[in-house]
Parts: sequence; C-alpha cells; structure tokens
Amino acid sequence: MTDNGRTHARIRITVDLVIFTVRQESLQVLLVKRGNPPYRGRLALPGGFMRDHENLDGAARRELLEETGLGGPDVPHLEQLGAYSDPGRDPRGRVVTVSYLALAPDLPAPTAGSDAAAAVWEPVEPLLSGGDRLAFDHDVILRDALEHARRMLENTTLATAFCERDFTMGDLKRVYEAVWGVPLDLRNFYRKVNRTEGFVVPTGEKRSLETGRPALLYRKGPATLLYPPMTRASHSGHESSAQSPK
Repeated sequence: MTDNGRTHARIRITVDLVIFTVRQESLQVLLVKRGNPPYRGRLALPGGFMRDHENLDGAARRELLEETGLGGPDVPHLEQLGAYSDPGRDPRGRVVTVSYLALAPDLPAPTAGSDAAAAVWEPVEPLLSGGDRLAFDHDVILRDALEHARRMLENTTLATAFCERDFTMGDLKRVYEAVWGVPLDLRNFYRKVNRTEGFVVPTGEKRSLETGRPALLYRKGPATLLYPPMTRASHSGHESSAQSPK
C-alpha cells in the first residue's frame, strides 16, 4: 500500500495477557504452550489476533476465556499496559501487540483451549532470570508488566486484588513480598497499611491459625491511592522476632 510514493505497512493486531496471581506464596504468571507455529511447543503469554468486530478490551477478555477458561469474576483486575511494535517481533509478518495486565487471587489450574496445547502457572522470577525462555518478545512484555505491578503496589491499593474477599494482614503482606521479591517487617507493614484511611477495613471477624492467636480479618476499603506511597526500599528488611499482628 502506497501514498505519494511511500510504502505503508500492512499491520495485524494481537493482544497478549500477563495474568499474575500469588500461589504457594510466590508470584506466578499464566503461560500457554503453543500448539501451532510459529514457536510450536514454546511457552508464551496467552493471547491472539483481534477480530473485525472487536475492540482491544473485548479481544483481551475473549482470549482470556478461550485460552485459559478464566474470565468474569475470576479476574477482578484487567488493564491495558502498552503496545509492542518492533518490525521483527513476529515471524508471521508485521504484527503489533497490545499487552494487558490481569491480577487475581490464588487461581486453580487453568484449562487450555483454542491454539494452546497446555496452560500452566509458572513462578515469575525463574522465568526472568533464565534468559529468553518465552516465544516472540514475551520475556520483555513480562518484565515490563512485573515492574508496572510493583509500582502499582507502591502507589495504589491494588494489592487487595490478589486477596480473597476476607483476608488477614499477613495475607496482604505476603502479596507484597511475592510481588516485590523482598521480605517485610510485619509491625512496620501493619502500621503503614493502617496509616492510609480506607486501604483496608476490619470485618469484626477473626480467622483461626495453626499457631498463635486468631488473626483479624479485613476487606478492601474504598481508597484507591496510597499517600504517602509504600515504597519497596522503605519496607524491605527481615521480620522482627517480636510478636506482631497477623
């Protein structure tokens, strides 16, 4: 296609989904094993081509459901992250992808569908420390999504999207530790969470623990922003051996 002697690229559009959850106290991402070329047999982020009748958000939600069996209330947070357009990123031709970030509480084993041979949860840190393990440029997309999620936890109440409806302060702390990749001091964490009005609200109920006294239960509050932010540097460190709220 040309315009006044200039050639314009024929571009196809895909969506790719970075779906994070906290399982077994580690941050994990949903990956699919590709059943079709290119990169057949390689792990990749779930996603696919946008259809003529869809917008980007609609394509992301459809691909999420088709390739993993997850959708609706299973994924309480879904947001558009950015576009990736390097000319050589897809051997099928000029393909621009728009990435999405989804966050959800501990999710069950997914069900593969569409052109995916399998769908699995994988810990994030080993993926990013082992070189280019994913198809296309999905290592780059995953790394960008992780840093975005880490910043969001510093500045917003998004960490509650990883929690069940009722959670303990320890549950919330483990989310921060899994996403940030650093241990936190529980007393310091408890104090700073409660400093932000509306971050969490007590339910008035308690949960029995295997050891120690029952833990207070909380729910997501109305606040969306954290002020001042809860920065990674100011919260890192080993937990105190003193008795702390659970």
